[in-house]
Amino acid sequence: MTTQNAINWPDTYLPGTGDNFVSNEVIVQGVTAADVWRYLTDTSTWESYYDNVADISFPAGGGPELADDLAFRFGTFGFPPLDAHVVEFQAPAEGVPGRLSWTAKQEGGPEERLDVLHAWLVEDLPGDRVRVLTQETQIGAPAAALATERPNPMLNGHQAWLDGLIRAASGMLGA
Repeated sequence: MTTQNAINWPDTYLPGTGDNFVSNEVIVQGVTAADVWRYLTDTSTWESYYDNVADISFPAGGGPELADDLAFRFGTFGFPPLDAHVVEFQAPAEGVPGRLSWTAKQEGGPEERLDVLHAWLVEDLPGDRVRVLTQETQIGAPAAALATERPNPMLNGHQAWLDGLIRAASGMLGA
């Protein structure tokens, strides 16, 4: 029997307690966690495989590779650039899943305020397979509005990110 790992959730962002939650996952053969990790943590590659991200910057320096405790900014889903902060960073290793989580915030009044935790888990599975799980909890009025849209833009957007990430990691960009 194979057990699969789960996202580490801080209490503030526990799934089901915010205004919007989405979960997307892929399991594929022929790609390793290390292959995926390279494209996930190097923000200079994001726009090559995911069209819903823009204006990535590192106001305090660093980047383009993400690292523990790194601050960065990016635009997505039509929001002005969000202030993000890496809160969990563990590269995948033998028997250890890769873990990446960041908070992203938009300040403002009650109608604009947004607080997000976006988490990733990347793990090798038996049979030359890799599992990539991404989940996000969002808190705030913009999140509540997104949660009511059909089709769900967060669910579809994150699936596009996963699909592009796997294409990039398997060397199939532009194919």
